[in-house]
Amino acid sequence: MQIALTAATALSPLKSIPHAVVVFDTDDGTIIKIGPRDAVEIPTAAKHIDFGDAILVPGFIDIHIHGGAGHDVMEGDASALAAVESSIARHGVTSYCPTTVTAPLDKTLASLEKLGRAVKENGRDRTVRARPVGLHLEGPFISSAKCGVHPVQDIAAPSLELFERFWAASQGTIRVMTIAPELPNAAELIREATTRGVRASLGHSNAESAPTKSAIDAGARHATHTFNAMRSLNHRDPGILGVVLSDERLSADIIVDGIHVAPEIVKIFLAAKTEERAVLITDAISATGMPDGRYRLGTFEVEVKGATCLLDGHLAGSVLTMDAAVRNVMAFAQWDLQRSVRLATLNPARLLGIDDRKGSLEDGKDADIVVLSASGQVIRTIVGGVGT
Repeated sequence: MQIALTAATALSPLKSIPHAVVVFDTDDGTIIKIGPRDAVEIPTAAKHIDFGDAILVPGFIDIHIHGGAGHDVMEGDASALAAVESSIARHGVTSYCPTTVTAPLDKTLASLEKLGRAVKENGRDRTVRARPVGLHLEGPFISSAKCGVHPVQDIAAPSLELFERFWAASQGTIRVMTIAPELPNAAELIREATTRGVRASLGHSNAESAPTKSAIDAGARHATHTFNAMRSLNHRDPGILGVVLSDERLSADIIVDGIHVAPEIVKIFLAAKTEERAVLITDAISATGMPDGRYRLGTFEVEVKGATCLLDGHLAGSVLTMDAAVRNVMAFAQWDLQRSVRLATLNPARLLGIDDRKGSLEDGKDADIVVLSASGQVIRTIVGGVGT
């Protein structure tokens, strides 16, 4: 079946298409044609849905998320993931990377096995749910000095042997790996992971500049929740943060909830990484969308009150949603919707190497579409052509 959507504007996001038409096929879930109404003919057999003054944008991609709707992704069972995926889809997320947290080895391996299976089965369920496109291994290869709430006793030194066990358990579905570059053998592991298509992301680190640069030379191309769980910036000893902000080989992500990073710092980050290399993440935990209380993050519980998640006084993830992150960029940095949307669509798609099918609205790409109001509120989410 063919569906034709019309709206005031479509943001590809590299260009703005006024009086937009998007025609897609619900059977294969791909876009057939996109363009202005005077250039795209709506097929006579197509179901036509007009969204009036709304804006069509690509589906959001969250590369760092631990859970939502009361469930943690490390639970790994189908019902828990379905609840998370349905919840985040309501906030415009159509693709995501289930993210682990440092845990005992047996629990990490068990979670990776279940999550890897979910990635392999991606798209078989014809419901409006975000789809897992690869796993994010956050820990155990992190610094004990900058571990945040990750259990120190479960942190491990970078090891090709241990990574091989993680890789096998996940069925080769790990796509992002957070690693502290100052740890012994970090560069060696980064080289090996990179050859397998894993994006090495520098984070949870107390590194000085030299090991950070060595990690980039070894293949690292991203940074995890910039400013948080990182060595602080010093004007004479810039360390990892100075390199992350200044090295054009690195993209970097940030939690724009107004709690993890102040609005003024968000502006500095965006000025440094620009709209080409900045990525939005939520780092959301199981408490997202739930009332105040105690909620699971990996193997431990976090106290959640309002928009703040704490464990022993330390920030422990967030309850941020991706649509709110986009709106916060608009408010904090005075960016327009088009530039802000790019940080949640095309940029993470390019990082993951899936921009040939996701991250933008173009002919032949997946029909992952979010209908937004002018202020960035989600009106409807379409995942692989499903949702109309």
